[in-house]
Amino acid sequence: MHNSILHKSSRKREVGVNGLALLALFIAAIWLNFLGESYYVNLVSRVVIFAIAGVGLNLALGYGGMVSLGHAAFFGLGAYVSGISAFHFGDGSEFIAGFAGTNQMITIWIISIIVTAFFALIIGLISIRTAGVYFIMITLAFAQMIYYFALSWPTYGGEDGLLMLSRNQFPFLDTDNDIHFFALCFGLLIVSLYLTSRIMSARFGAALDVARMNEIRLATAGINPYPVKLIAFILSAIITGLAGALFADLNRFVSPDLLSWQMSGELIIFILLGGVGRLYGPVIGAALFVLLETFLGGYTEHWKLFLGLILLIIVLFAKGGLIQILAGDKRHD
Repeated sequence: MHNSILHKSSRKREVGVNGLALLALFIAAIWLNFLGESYYVNLVSRVVIFAIAGVGLNLALGYGGMVSLGHAAFFGLGAYVSGISAFHFGDGSEFIAGFAGTNQMITIWIISIIVTAFFALIIGLISIRTAGVYFIMITLAFAQMIYYFALSWPTYGGEDGLLMLSRNQFPFLDTDNDIHFFALCFGLLIVSLYLTSRIMSARFGAALDVARMNEIRLATAGINPYPVKLIAFILSAIITGLAGALFADLNRFVSPDLLSWQMSGELIIFILLGGVGRLYGPVIGAALFVLLETFLGGYTEHWKLFLGLILLIIVLFAKGGLIQILAGDKRHD
């Protein structure tokens, strides 16, 4: 009885922390825009985009137990779809299957969904048949193959990357206006959080949760865990790919670095910092990561030492991440 009351109390505090995290991002962007600090408005947009990517990976890693070191492949693919489409739109040349390039984000997002879903299907069909370190290494291997392909693709800049002259466009918004672009990113973050919440509160989410804990138990209930995990992996890739498309527009630049294993590692760090399997974990994790990178990185190139210390403390004493600490949750995750 006492434990139940404590659990409800911590859940209420966690909901409050989640709401404050979103509100803080929104107010920060509006306030910084009012001050004319376009650099910092874009910095908040960077946090939001990384949070979307983390929400995507969290669906596979946090809820599905699939520790993927290859999600940078989907992040980078989304970015390259955006960059390559803008490239062909600029010179009016053919993009895909006879279609000219476009600068319309909605069309680009649809293409990104198709591309990332296709690659996630191929990677998932093979990797989900394995588990543990084998799953990690297979997803890493696929991501590295795509990385080296982009590195040796001179048409789109190769190792030098691909420059975009302007951001792609969205109906009724001036995406070259930094606060408009932030609003678009923030809206997609809300949508990604809502969809993930709906997925995990449905029967599919319950099946995925059981598959993470005990696949045999799910199979004895008459549900094959393989397609459940595969669908979750694909949905995870789609969300991460959309974040990549936004990231390309934010920076007006795409490079093979977005496909590297280091990027996959950063996405995992967002989740570890905020809280594995916590819906808003990637939001808080991405915010802390970008703050450390920006402000500590301005003082020392060894800022990742402090990041490592924070990660060590969280892993040892608060496996539920910063959300567990802020919500005062005493349970052991």
